[in-house]
Amino acid sequence: MHITMIGGGYVGLVSGACLAAFGTEVTVIEHDPARLDRLEAGDIPLYEPGLDELIARQRQAGRLAFSDDLASALQKSRAVFIAVGTPTRRGSGHADLSYVYAAARAIAAHAPDNLLIVTKSTVPVGTGRQVAAIVRQARPDLTFHIASNPEFLREGHAITDFIQPDRVIIGLEETTDASSPARTLLETLYAPLNGPESRLIFMGLESAELTKYAANAFLAMKVTFANEMADLCEATGGQITDVTRGMGLDPRIGPHFLTPGPGYGGSCFPKDTQALATSARLAGTPTQLVETTIAANEARKRRLAERILTLAGGSITDCTIAVLGLTFKAHTDDMRQAPSLTILPLLHEAGAALRVYDPQGMDTARCLLPDGILYADSPLHAAEGADMLLVLTEWPDFAALTPTRLAAHMKGRRILDCRQIWQAEDWQKAGFDYHCLGIGPSRPYHCP
Repeated sequence: MHITMIGGGYVGLVSGACLAAFGTEVTVIEHDPARLDRLEAGDIPLYEPGLDELIARQRQAGRLAFSDDLASALQKSRAVFIAVGTPTRRGSGHADLSYVYAAARAIAAHAPDNLLIVTKSTVPVGTGRQVAAIVRQARPDLTFHIASNPEFLREGHAITDFIQPDRVIIGLEETTDASSPARTLLETLYAPLNGPESRLIFMGLESAELTKYAANAFLAMKVTFANEMADLCEATGGQITDVTRGMGLDPRIGPHFLTPGPGYGGSCFPKDTQALATSARLAGTPTQLVETTIAANEARKRRLAERILTLAGGSITDCTIAVLGLTFKAHTDDMRQAPSLTILPLLHEAGAALRVYDPQGMDTARCLLPDGILYADSPLHAAEGADMLLVLTEWPDFAALTPTRLAAHMKGRRILDCRQIWQAEDWQKAGFDYHCLGIGPSRPYHCP
């Protein structure tokens, strides 16, 4: 089987390479000449652990190719996946579907009969029907099928998530026909995933589109809830690690996404919560929980900047702050909506001298953060002469640092660990003024 994947971004590259590993021949369509040149040269323009090796193996096996010739790719394809970006539209909060609709029009111009058109991009409910309408309007005589197959890939773990998924959501126009061409083709495509229990979950187009948004919004709410409980712990003497462990052992809740931090970011949660909230308002059913989550997450980033100012005694003018971590999470180079993009400009504006380090995100960060920030070449270089140290991302390299090593480089001894990568007792015994999110004062709290 041959398929076409439109979009050489994160979703398109991971999905295309993994489907090629399943034995499918895949052509990834990328229309940006510079990006296409990099891909054809074997220079993968994003960081995802293992992706460059996987792509190299599949290209060598002849199952994965990159091109800008959509017409030629479609003529030999049984299915085409739309995996283009759907960024938040400025001013409205809704997903910008211009790339999706442009892909639909391009498909309509070159599609052979009986082509399966699959929306892989994260799109608002109703988009699949609109894609079908665009194709039908352009080619009334064309026989084609439409499906939704949203991705559930965690950055930093995307290859494992694709090859060993907990579920594969597939939305079809006709869910009652078990022998429909669309269902049969997708079952064949994902056949390597078949085990004792099928991981393919079939449903309607609208349900599949909503499932993606609902899942991400729920996880974003869990993150935000853990952050608010961490604040309460700090005010009352509680320990957030104890609280979330006690919560997470309840199978109805589970332990995942209950670790407090500086706020969620990345390419999914901010964009998808905004799009879901906007779609719900347009449908006349506003989602108050989701809208509150969005507001609380933005407020958390600003409050952390205020907290750093308080730790510094009310002023950070001429204060040197070492910052470990810029990306929104570890194991990715993704800077989109990273908390650092809110927190660090506020600190810079307040007069702090910032020395920052991130294993993967600094090239992108240079274009997004204010001028005058020093970009270090190691964690210890960032800590050199620092009055305070701020941990924003949970990279394993940072967890390996010891109080002795940092003490030899820092001038001050104050630390705000926003990711709980260290044990407070170790640092306090070494003479550090160590602060961690969700760890309250040792004094008892008396209810007023």
